[in-house]
Amino acid sequence: MMQEWWRPDRFAARRLRLDRRGQILGAVRSFFTARGYLEVDTPALQTSPGLEPHLRAFNTLLHDPRDDRTAERYLHTSPEFAMKKLLVAGLPRIWQLAHVFRDGERSATHHPEFAMLEWYRVGASYHDLMDECAALIGTCQAAAGAEALVWRGRTADARRPWQRLSVADVFQQHCGIDLLATAPDPAAPDVERLAAAAHHLRIAPHPGDDWEALFFRIFLERIEPVLGCGAPTILFDYPLSMAALSRRSLGDPRLAERFEVYVCGLELANAFGELTDAAEQRRRFVADQAKKWALYGETYPIDEDFLAALDHGLPPCSGIALGFDRLVMLATGAADIEEVLWAPVC
Repeated sequence: MMQEWWRPDRFAARRLRLDRRGQILGAVRSFFTARGYLEVDTPALQTSPGLEPHLRAFNTLLHDPRDDRTAERYLHTSPEFAMKKLLVAGLPRIWQLAHVFRDGERSATHHPEFAMLEWYRVGASYHDLMDECAALIGTCQAAAGAEALVWRGRTADARRPWQRLSVADVFQQHCGIDLLATAPDPAAPDVERLAAAAHHLRIAPHPGDDWEALFFRIFLERIEPVLGCGAPTILFDYPLSMAALSRRSLGDPRLAERFEVYVCGLELANAFGELTDAAEQRRRFVADQAKKWALYGETYPIDEDFLAALDHGLPPCSGIALGFDRLVMLATGAADIEEVLWAPVC
């Protein structure tokens, strides 16, 4: 934690990176304006902060003097629900730089309050967003005057052709594992099959681990550190059990239309061909609530207004969330996220 960050000598050491942050933000605004996107601003206080099982949210009580009613509200972990409601309302292309909040997260690359860049585009496929994301990050690198993006001694030039690999490809390439063979039932993959396939790596499940937990143990140890070196990597087509808010792949029902962006071994963005089926989304939310309760003994409510909006009609679209502070870190060579924040949380 950065102590007394406001002292002039300490602030001066960060000033160049903060100036470049402003240049990158200017480039982002110009990028989206040129492509016909509308900048929006949605509230941080929400009925549901998001239902990803491993995220912890901040909550508060909201008092409405109009009817003397008090209700629990949460600081959002992403503006996704509100932004998709705007798509239902009729906006075709929107973007936002939102402050989002996640409790229990603080490290060189995590902060309890940080900036999330999200954009959504009606009629776009997730492959369209791959192209758009690559163009945006290349533009931001140029705006910062950086020859390359840098993290922990690794470099990547976003202006070079990006590498695009499927999740199944990287597990086969780096681990010798046929990942999809460990998930004969896409909705309920088998942790024992994956454990057997990973035996030669000497990576075993911990007591209570499910398939996804073991997936990430293998991924974080053997795959993530080598992704996005030289040029950024797009990792696409996640197993269906990891679909989150993405739709099932039309080409392979075992997969979901989801991709992530990695630069210098650091995760930068997460994108979906968006799920528009309200009934399927409710089923996933209920499953996520049950998983969070089993793991942590707590859960968050479902945003019924969001499901009503989906039921009313979310048009086919794709969306992406990108960690803006991490992008600034990469473009300025910062070693810690607090070096690129105007005022860290104390």
